[in-house]
Amino acid sequence: MSDADAPRLGRRGRWTLGLIGAGLVALVAVANAHLVYVATASQPACVPHLKAPDGSGTTFRAAKSAC
Repeated sequence: MSDADAPRLGRRGRWTLGLIGAGLVALVAVANAHLVYVATASQPACVPHLKAPDGSGTTFRAAKSAC
C-alpha cells in the first residue's frame, strides 16, 4: 500500500488529533501531580496497635512504629 492509497487527514483532523493527544498528556500530568501532592501533604493519624509482641503469634503489630 503506497502513500497515495492511504486516507489523508486534513488540517482539521491533524489539529483534532493533536488536541486529543495534548489533552491526554495534560490529564496524566495533573493526575500525577495530585498523587504527589496527596503523598507529601497527608500524614495519617496514629492508630492503636500492639507495641510489643504478645507471644501468641496471632496478632499483627507495626514493624517500626512512628508514634
